Amino acid sequence: MTDDLIKSVVTSQAALPTGRTGYNRFLLLVAGLGGLLYGVDVGIIAGALSYLEATFKDVATGQTLNAGQLSIIVAAVLLGSVISTLFAGMLADWLGRKKMMIASGILFVISIPLIALAHGYGPLVFGRLLQGISGGLIGVVIPLYLAECLGASSRGKGTGIFQWLLTLGIVAAALIAMYFSYQVDAVKALHDPQKCFKFQDHAWRSIFWVSLPPGILFVIGSLMVAESPRWLFRQGRKDAALAALLRSRSDEQARIELQEMEETLVAEKAKVSSTGEKMKESLVRRKYVIPFLLACVILACNQATGVNSVIGYNPTILFQAGLSDLQSHWGYVILTTVNFVFTIFGVMLVDKKGRKFLLSLGSAGIIVSLICAGLLFHNAEKSRVDVKDAVQAMVTSDQKVSLPFDEATAASLLGDKSAPEASSPPKNLIVIYSYGDFRAATAVKRSNDPDKTPVQISRAGCLPPNKVAAFFQNPFADLDAAQTAPLKIDNALISTVPSEQNGWLVAFCTFAFMAFFALGPGVCVWLALSELMPTRIRSNGMSLALLINQAVSTTIAATFLPTVGKYGYGTLFFVFAGCTTVYFITAAFFLPETKGKTLEEIEEHFERGKKQNL
Repeated sequence: MTDDLIKSVVTSQAALPTGRTGYNRFLLLVAGLGGLLYGVDVGIIAGALSYLEATFKDVATGQTLNAGQLSIIVAAVLLGSVISTLFAGMLADWLGRKKMMIASGILFVISIPLIALAHGYGPLVFGRLLQGISGGLIGVVIPLYLAECLGASSRGKGTGIFQWLLTLGIVAAALIAMYFSYQVDAVKALHDPQKCFKFQDHAWRSIFWVSLPPGILFVIGSLMVAESPRWLFRQGRKDAALAALLRSRSDEQARIELQEMEETLVAEKAKVSSTGEKMKESLVRRKYVIPFLLACVILACNQATGVNSVIGYNPTILFQAGLSDLQSHWGYVILTTVNFVFTIFGVMLVDKKGRKFLLSLGSAGIIVSLICAGLLFHNAEKSRVDVKDAVQAMVTSDQKVSLPFDEATAASLLGDKSAPEASSPPKNLIVIYSYGDFRAATAVKRSNDPDKTPVQISRAGCLPPNKVAAFFQNPFADLDAAQTAPLKIDNALISTVPSEQNGWLVAFCTFAFMAFFALGPGVCVWLALSELMPTRIRSNGMSLALLINQAVSTTIAATFLPTVGKYGYGTLFFVFAGCTTVYFITAAFFLPETKGKTLEEIEEHFERGKKQNL
């Protein structure tokens, strides 16, 4: 196809008939609702987690959730994503993009009542897994669908809208959580523990119920959009592909793009004929390796920035940094709002400045933000003292510990015989403990907390309830041996609570982190995933690349709390900064610019590059 024809494909976007412009907007709305569901999947647990932890009891065992189980509940969405992304590409090729969008929405709708009505750990985890499966399908199919349905000039903005509404989902989850936080505080003021318990239980269930309507709207919208024209063409349904193109493009533009698809297919057949070899759809073909590896590195590093942990554990991070509980929750609202606002800027710039520029700028800003936050935490955490021997001595014959933590107890554990002064700064305590192969961490406790309930350490607070949950928590652990193993206190870390000023400085670093992430990686990662892969392997390649992405994310989520307890936030932020450095190098020096290019042009770029290297 000549350059003039390609230019006409790009420029004709602005001259669409009114009806087709309306359809494009509707298509973006439906895809955006998918992003909204993905954002709810990521963000909703942060607001519900504290109430879930305070009230949830498994009816079968009568036990409350321990730190390990809470980590699994947080990570279950990511585990579900790993499962679904493994098969999403194959299913999208088999059944079509539209049917998989419908299936992902139905799974999300089913997951909400499973979670909100759960009274056992198993149904709760299963509901979260279904949410993750839905999110994994959405993460593969919608960027794939948008890349194949939108023209080159609007593909960046279109895929950016998916990310923009994803951030809106996170903001909405945060605002809903803040609403219930104020309601819970009002009930606490009544000094009625039973009423407070019931309302907290109602709060976390209601947070999930509120996310149901967008799921239903997404299912309805998915039923009304057209199938991907490129998928239809690959199925030999040329007339249907043209009809799908005509719903979103002018007549001339639709026929030009269809001709481009035909020319690509003719070129493939000619190569098969000339070489006498069977054309394989394998990722190991040489001309597929570079774009596939680039997508894998970008997606893995995207998670290795620690973005899901910074979002999911943000109130806990800010609480540890020195803010109060209420300030920490407001900090989380600000963080999600920053994510939402700067995603708008990313959407506006992605088709002007390009993917390479935004990824380089964003990853560089993330590195600086993480290093600054790491230095602030490293300075605050230097005062940490490990009193594990003193706590180990408190272990009772039934292998439990009940530790009231106030100023006097903190002074005693630290070996200070004098009475604590009224002006002495409050202390934080976190205990990392294990039974056999299973390790858990207590929630952070402050010595000046008006809630005087002791820190409770027991086998039920560490071990998973069954072997299925044990496999997800630690696939190499021996649950039977752990059920009789003695309690070991690995670390009992006491540190001075940092100042409120330190807390707001850390909060500012996380806001800067979020702004740079939203501006670059947040918008561009979905484009990198859908644009880099050649058409013949796009769906399966996206599945494998996202599988790596989700595996990294799941590992970080499942190990975050115990790792922070042992090594501190400072060390973890430095590790995230190191991983982001790899991200920056990849984006700045190895990633080609795909702005304004059709999918067929991008594929030709990699193929031509290979030939030049031969």
